[in-house]
Amino acid sequence: MIVTTVVRWACCLIIVVVRGIDGLDNGLALTPPMGWLAWQRYRCITDCEMYPDDCVNEQLFMKAADLLVSEGYSELGYNYVIVDDCWLAKNRSADGKLQADKIRFPSGIKALSDYVHSKGLKFGLYEDWGTKTCAGYPGVLGHEELDAKTFAEWDVDYVKLDGCYSNVRHMDKGYPEFGRHLNSTGRPMVYSCSWPAYQEEKGMLIDYASMAKHCNLWRNYDDIDDSWESMIKIADYFAQKQEFWAKYAGPGHWNDPDMLLIGNFGLTYDQSKTQMAIWAILAAPLLMSNKLTEVQPHFKDILQNKKVIEVNQDKLGIQGTRVFRDKGIDIWTRPVEPFNDGYHSYAVAFVSRRVDGAPYPYNITLEDLGLTNPNGYSIINLYGEEKSTTSCIFNSKTPVKVRVIPSGVVFLRMNIENSKKPCTHHSKNQFFM
Repeated sequence: MIVTTVVRWACCLIIVVVRGIDGLDNGLALTPPMGWLAWQRYRCITDCEMYPDDCVNEQLFMKAADLLVSEGYSELGYNYVIVDDCWLAKNRSADGKLQADKIRFPSGIKALSDYVHSKGLKFGLYEDWGTKTCAGYPGVLGHEELDAKTFAEWDVDYVKLDGCYSNVRHMDKGYPEFGRHLNSTGRPMVYSCSWPAYQEEKGMLIDYASMAKHCNLWRNYDDIDDSWESMIKIADYFAQKQEFWAKYAGPGHWNDPDMLLIGNFGLTYDQSKTQMAIWAILAAPLLMSNKLTEVQPHFKDILQNKKVIEVNQDKLGIQGTRVFRDKGIDIWTRPVEPFNDGYHSYAVAFVSRRVDGAPYPYNITLEDLGLTNPNGYSIINLYGEEKSTTSCIFNSKTPVKVRVIPSGVVFLRMNIENSKKPCTHHSKNQFFM
């Protein structure tokens, strides 16, 4: 009898604790998620006869999982395979559950999830907080609890929740409510929200404190398209909003400027390096959307640059900002580890917006960048070999000289030093390209 009473009280306590969870608090996404997401490259191609290699079907995602492993992406952190819109059947099942299109996903979502997991990867799935998804398939509205339980039954690790066919005024309550349903399943699922992107375009005041409490990441702005114009427009918008947005980013909750375009059609080699650098500075999720079988080696090198990924995945989780614009050069900085005696190390990206068609020389001191560690900094060129820096320590008065090609980037990591060392190279040779 006493044991029974104790068990009852324990059960009641557990119920109270679970019901009392208000925020997401799932312990996930302590660094920005990395992986592969179908949408930008594959959109909603459902005609598998006409486009057998580009069709949104289970083979597409199985092949993506295979390639993340065989091509070395997964060992660098690209661990999520995320299904986007158009996986669904047009109607729910007789018992009201979501179901996959039976022709394109004949094995079902649970089987696909199991396949992805068998590769040591994690599985993500798209839905919409509305009556329909953006492509017109069934949304979660009115079925939130059932759908969250279904995702858990399918062993989903990541949920991307879009916002088409919904009332934007109700998103502040609807998205947190769905997050609570995810919590209550007991299965940890990264929760990607879209509500700021929809409220932003309506000019609404967005509750980012609530966003950071209830979502692991959130889309702030328009969908990215495969072009330099689209990518840099998003970067500029993030810079305009950075004083407000950046303070809500950190371990477990991130601003999301959308997918990596690298390896597709729209960005040149150097523009691709620029996107990777800016996304690393922004502590953005690194979610590729490309045809992994067609990513050329030089683009793959960008995506698999360990030094740049290290910046993106820095455990301090501080979102960087654009700090200076001068002579067509944008300068972005991000505080990173190592950190000592009140001084951060920094990642610094010099991005050219110039259109004169030639590499542009640009000089600036570390002091002007806000780097004032009295013992100075060692500098690493994150794209290419380190030049003139092996035994050279830069102090705050030392000019850093770069040459940036049009729409390209010079991306440097400036690590704090603990003791002063002489600079063994003449300053005129200290330039980076």
